[in-house]
Amino acid sequence: MDAGAVTALTPPAAVPVGTSGDGRLAETVAAGVRFAREASARATRALHVVSSVVTPLGWAALTVVGASFLVGYALGWTEFIVIGWAGLVLLVAASCFLIGRNAFEIHLHLPVDRVVVGERVPGQVNVRNPTRRRLPGVGVEVPVGAGLAEFAMPSLARGEDFSDVFIVPTRKRGVIPIGPVRTARADPIGLLRREVAWSEQVSLFVHPRTVSIPSMSTGFIRDLEGNPTRDLTNSDVSFHALREYVAGDERRAIHWKSTAKTGRFMVRQFEESRRSHLMVALSLAESDYADEDEFELAVSVAGSLGVRAIRDARTVSVVASAVPPDSNRRRMPGLRSLRTLTRARLLDDLSGVDRSSAALPVSELARAAADTVAGISVAFLVCGSATTLTQLRTAASRFPAGVDVVAVICAPETVPSFRRVAELSVLTIGYLEDLQHSLARTKAA
Repeated sequence: MDAGAVTALTPPAAVPVGTSGDGRLAETVAAGVRFAREASARATRALHVVSSVVTPLGWAALTVVGASFLVGYALGWTEFIVIGWAGLVLLVAASCFLIGRNAFEIHLHLPVDRVVVGERVPGQVNVRNPTRRRLPGVGVEVPVGAGLAEFAMPSLARGEDFSDVFIVPTRKRGVIPIGPVRTARADPIGLLRREVAWSEQVSLFVHPRTVSIPSMSTGFIRDLEGNPTRDLTNSDVSFHALREYVAGDERRAIHWKSTAKTGRFMVRQFEESRRSHLMVALSLAESDYADEDEFELAVSVAGSLGVRAIRDARTVSVVASAVPPDSNRRRMPGLRSLRTLTRARLLDDLSGVDRSSAALPVSELARAAADTVAGISVAFLVCGSATTLTQLRTAASRFPAGVDVVAVICAPETVPSFRRVAELSVLTIGYLEDLQHSLARTKAA
């Protein structure tokens, strides 16, 4: 074999990756992309930091400074150049007020987290300097609902404390978010401002006012301690009559003395006693109320009935109208069940309810409650004066036979009244205290 053939059969030498021109170009492009991404991320973070400390007045000053430099150097106007430099010096001086680290220990303290509407609730902010140096004074802010409590905290030496008290307004029922506590450092003009949040947000539940209802007021509910029902059963505590034995009856129900007298098997029959199940349905539809005062009275009535049932250890369900999303409006019953495990949880849920134009009216609420809640013995329908008697009768007809339906119409400052319409009891109250007397009249009726 000649040398030319050997040369032709020898494989070419492998070229290392990255040493060719294409490989170097690819690495350069990849490095450029990585650098651009890092630069963009850093620029975004820097812009976020700057935008978080610049106030609207500061943005206006930056705009004036930029426009002054542009017009002054472009047109040669010395006045605009002076304005630009003066504004820039002002911004640099303002940034000096933000230099420094806030090393405070700040705590927000509320003595209670649940109050009744109208009570005064004091909150306290405690600030401590745990460092070895003196910390400058800053502004302390505590968001209270839609308001803001502000304090001017002086400079604190090593180990010094600062505390101040603010009052939370509870003139209206609801859930008030309080906090988090913020410290604010700003320049005297207000161009720059840096805020730091220190504590977590807490919620203050402002419960509706309730009235104590004696247990006798709800004693007309049929339960194991009260009167039996008209339904018959083969095993209970209230004896009704004797009847002949039929296939399937239990042998222990046979009355042997009567069997010996008649010569035929006779079994005992009883009247069924049921465990009472109280339901309170609160309408949230705007069409059922004339004004806000009627709705607040209705919430207090629902809370009073539910709290009394919980204290009596009765089975109770408290429901309210719900506004389902548009996508689920046909599938959801439009009913919201409130928690009744404890008194506090029920009142917490009632603190957050509000009227809505999309909520179900009382007649549709009764239909949803009758379909959802099983075993109801007494149903309270709580609504306002805008609800007509025809609507209440329609609502009462939604429940099965044997369910006592009581409608409570809330009309502030009206004379309380009671009337019976077929199987429906209608109470009209003007004040929350009228509820006790009206329920006593209902029982007597």
